[in-house]
Amino acid sequence: MSADPLLPPSDADLPTQGADPFGWLEEVSGDEPLDWVRQRNEHAQETLGGDDLVTTRAAIREVLDSDDRIPAVSRIGDHLYNFWRDADHERGLWRRTTPDSYRRAEPAWETVLDLDALAADEDESWVWHGASVLRPTPEQLAAGEPWRRALVDLSPGGSDADVTREFDLVEKRFVPPAEGGFHRPLAKGGLAWADEDTVYAFTDLGEGTTTSSGYPRTVVLWRRGTPLASAPVVYEGSVDDMYIMGSRSRTPGFERDLVRRSIAFYRSEVFLVDDVGIPEQRLVRLEVPESAEVGLHREWLTVELREDWHTGGRTYPGGSLLGVVLDDFLAGSRDLTVLFEPTPSTSLVGATWTRHHLVVTVLEDVAHAAHVLTPPDLTDGADARAPWARGELPVGGELLTIGVGAVSAVDSDDVWVTRSGYLEPSTLAVTTVVGPGDAPREPEVLKTAPAFFDAAGMVAAQHFATSDDGTRVPYFVVGRADLVRPADDSAPGAAPTLLYGYGGFEIPLLPGYSGTVGSAWLARGGVYVVANIRGGGEYGPRWHQAALREKRHRAYEDFAAVARDLVARGITTPEHLGVQGGSNGGLLAGNMLTQYPELFGAVVIQVPLLDMRRYSRLLAGASWVAEYGDPDVAEDWDFLRTFSPYHLHDPERRYPPVLLTTSTKDDRVHPGHARKMAAKMLAAGQDVTYYENVEGGHGGAANNAQAAHMAALAWTFLRGRIT
Repeated sequence: MSADPLLPPSDADLPTQGADPFGWLEEVSGDEPLDWVRQRNEHAQETLGGDDLVTTRAAIREVLDSDDRIPAVSRIGDHLYNFWRDADHERGLWRRTTPDSYRRAEPAWETVLDLDALAADEDESWVWHGASVLRPTPEQLAAGEPWRRALVDLSPGGSDADVTREFDLVEKRFVPPAEGGFHRPLAKGGLAWADEDTVYAFTDLGEGTTTSSGYPRTVVLWRRGTPLASAPVVYEGSVDDMYIMGSRSRTPGFERDLVRRSIAFYRSEVFLVDDVGIPEQRLVRLEVPESAEVGLHREWLTVELREDWHTGGRTYPGGSLLGVVLDDFLAGSRDLTVLFEPTPSTSLVGATWTRHHLVVTVLEDVAHAAHVLTPPDLTDGADARAPWARGELPVGGELLTIGVGAVSAVDSDDVWVTRSGYLEPSTLAVTTVVGPGDAPREPEVLKTAPAFFDAAGMVAAQHFATSDDGTRVPYFVVGRADLVRPADDSAPGAAPTLLYGYGGFEIPLLPGYSGTVGSAWLARGGVYVVANIRGGGEYGPRWHQAALREKRHRAYEDFAAVARDLVARGITTPEHLGVQGGSNGGLLAGNMLTQYPELFGAVVIQVPLLDMRRYSRLLAGASWVAEYGDPDVAEDWDFLRTFSPYHLHDPERRYPPVLLTTSTKDDRVHPGHARKMAAKMLAAGQDVTYYENVEGGHGGAANNAQAAHMAALAWTFLRGRIT
């Protein structure tokens, strides 16, 4: 290795496990690494165990297992389906009820699949990964045939790798392969319905069929009763691609076969496939920028831009949403309708189709609003280039997050509407979206979640900090009014305060009710802060792109600016300020630890990236090169080394106490990141607590009991260090 670990490697000195004195901890299931893990877990239990941990864990478990939580549902035929975990069903139940029954305080639920019973029968720690149900044909629906065929995804222990099995919703059983049932072996990937006897399969089909990130490289059309190995190839990507998948849109009259080629995290191609599965099949690429996201609904194509697009003699700015008739676009028309165009303070966060309308959800300085866009009715002979009618969906509110989702985009204009705020428990409502000239309808509230903590005397507020380059960075602060002090209050405060952030992958952090945060932290005198730093999606693609790759330091400067602003406002002091982040947020927390240790009294780092020299060679790491850069390229390592906590750690420097947690079953972000960082800091005599859950995947926990324990460890650690 180079004498200075921060110098870029030479061609002969690229990142390797052997060059790292703690590289042996990357062997996930090796005897020696697991012995080390067990010793550290025992130390964590000894350090954090006690009455506080037990009480906190019980309070969190009560929230997670509460029968009064809102059961989120999906409309499938005549039923509403829900997946549910509670104290009696740790693995969970897939269950269903009718719309009328769901409106009651105590719906009558019918169990479809009991994962606890399945796990016991098969001696496997199954974790639910979801299900997709085949829509019957119009002829089948007219004949009264039920929605019968489902594809169920199950993961052993919560890993990203999972299996897919066909399930009969009428007989409530898996269809075995001996009866022609589709079963996909364990791998990263999936199946998608084409018709009742055919699925798209994108999975590990043997040597050479996965990408360097470990995801599917090939999609095939698999017919019932035939070997998966003999299924005809629909599309084969490059080994350097990220993910290849296929699907079929089954909207009656608008059936389409699609292949999506994810080249990198923010680059993809979408193909329409004619005569799929036969030698004469033809793929037609939708000629939009690789960075754009496309959507199809009946006649319409929508294009959401991440970057400026110069086409048809116009320039459409990044962050815009455009609409056009698909057939016209395929014929060469670039006469696009602008459905949303961002401003410096606004961004698009969601768009959902109903049968006749498009509902867009917009943020303005991280505050929600929802608008209804109605395209021209082509069945009445309207001009496809006519303006779309615009209206409002009356669902907004101050410091609330609004979610809008179609009940059935094929059949109705009904939408589910969720509302949630830091101090306002979630509600679920349903309403019908109406067009121009009709008065908007008030949503019908179906369910209201209980309050899990007493919010009396608490406030939620939004503030702005100023980053090093002058950028205004919004953040939310929640807590007792006497602790969340106004900026002009001269008396310094010292409230135990937790600052949370993420800042990556264009993901916004929005207000939302958390019974866990409330009961474990706010109700016990803590202040909770969420920072909307660059790298996230709070202001659309530009906010994200401002902290990509060599500009990553902007995200960390933003976060540090929020930390300083909390002290300047008199809310807390560095000794009483903790930081928490997971995954990419774990990289954020790791940089706060190593670059800004003077700002914090404690640091919680969960399922993190930390070794940015090796990250692209570990599990799915290669898929994130577009976000961070490629450490195997010397020019990229020049900037990557400036935010690689594993390499920034100075054994001679004192750091605040740190809690590192991860999962042995995490097959997305390698547990070696957390293991090696803990070992390196322990060797330097730092105050490090480490805990690794044996299950859970990237989520860190496989059931509510594990989730409660992992969360309780963090809250107990924070209370012991900064209160």
